[in-house]
Amino acid sequence: MAVPKRKVSKARRDKRRSQVWKLSAPAFSRCPQCGELKLPHRVCGNCGCYKGKEVIARKEA
Repeated sequence: MAVPKRKVSKARRDKRRSQVWKLSAPAFSRCPQCGELKLPHRVCGNCGCYKGKEVIARKEA
């Protein structure tokens, strides 16, 4: 029966496992009103619209 000759160190074990849990970059979508990039299913930070309706009234500067 195969038995490890030496103990695998914690660093070597963790280096091997680290590749499995890579985070992916968040996906962006374009706002249909103003065209700015935004996270999907979120209110647009530029114009304050969500699903074609103005949800947050923006102050005019």
